[in-house]
Amino acid sequence: MKTVTVLGSTGSVGTQTIDLLAADPDRYRVLALVAGRNVTLLAAQARQLRARRAVVSDPACLSALREALAGSGIEADAGPEAVVAAAGLHADWTMCAITGAAGLASTLEAIRGGGAVALANKEALVCAGEVMLHAVREHGATLLPVDSEHNAIFQSMADGNHGAIEKIVLTASGGPFRTASREEMAHARPEAALRHPIWSMGAKISIDSATMMNKGLELIEAARLFGLDSARIGVLVHPQSVVHGLVYYHDGSVLAQLGSPDMRVPIAHTLAWPARIATAAPRLDLAAVARLEFAEPDLERFPALRLAREALQAGGGAPTILSAANEVAVEAFLQRRIGFLDIAASVARVLDETGTPPADSLEQVLALDASARALATRICLQYARPAA
Repeated sequence: MKTVTVLGSTGSVGTQTIDLLAADPDRYRVLALVAGRNVTLLAAQARQLRARRAVVSDPACLSALREALAGSGIEADAGPEAVVAAAGLHADWTMCAITGAAGLASTLEAIRGGGAVALANKEALVCAGEVMLHAVREHGATLLPVDSEHNAIFQSMADGNHGAIEKIVLTASGGPFRTASREEMAHARPEAALRHPIWSMGAKISIDSATMMNKGLELIEAARLFGLDSARIGVLVHPQSVVHGLVYYHDGSVLAQLGSPDMRVPIAHTLAWPARIATAAPRLDLAAVARLEFAEPDLERFPALRLAREALQAGGGAPTILSAANEVAVEAFLQRRIGFLDIAASVARVLDETGTPPADSLEQVLALDASARALATRICLQYARPAA
């Protein structure tokens, strides 16, 4: 049996991971499930999969979790230290799906276990890329990308001829404002920005998709994962979301991974790697799709993508600052305290005011993250508008 741990089990990626594990329970032994505050769902998942341990990050939820697990024999724990301890149980495979800087310490601990780490927390490589990659080399862990675009690139590089690669291309749906004007986006409310035309995702990543910051963060992650500089990583808007990534080789070949827009596909690929398992994801019908469209992204309407590329090129702590400032700005937009276009504008100001300090340790990364959040909070107050 493969031992597994799921960090972020009650989120979008986490629940789909649980579905895959539940489909073949005799193949997996669940060491730990970790969630934030959703005690009811976490307890149900832990009972369903007969997990050894269930952990909530909020200590205030511990008594409720113990009550929900009473009589099951499942250990209950809570708090940041308990989350890191669960990540360090040395599972054969760990899903890292705690988003944002909150997932950094647990992701690093999972890497130190030396097993396979399914990476759905893109901030791990965006904010702390050098720290994470150093730990991967030191402990012999295997990073398996879960983001559909990075997973597509990973699959298209499966022949191992990495030295023959000219460039890679990540695709982007374009989000709900793909054809919107700047004027329309200036008046966009959270409800419209959350209405993604293709994917079903959490609120934060949905807003990132609408601004195209998500693709910018993925660009930085791709540079870390595949050891490529910015000039060798392209982005194309592809509204059908059927082609998830392309790899260009120097013999003129282009390999791509195609599939229906369903996160169970890349999750299952990492769960079974290097083998494959069946999923219930819809099968791709190209005749029904009929047409595949591609276009260069408009950096005037979507400046977040440009900001991310500039942060990657600047290096140091710039990507850490970018990610932290963006989290604050997105939350301010969701709370209707700033406008949609103010998200990228706020991030740009934070980057301008902080420069590129070093980010060579987790302590430095977390300190930069905290200072960038504080600055972003102050800047967002300057954009504040009356609640609609």
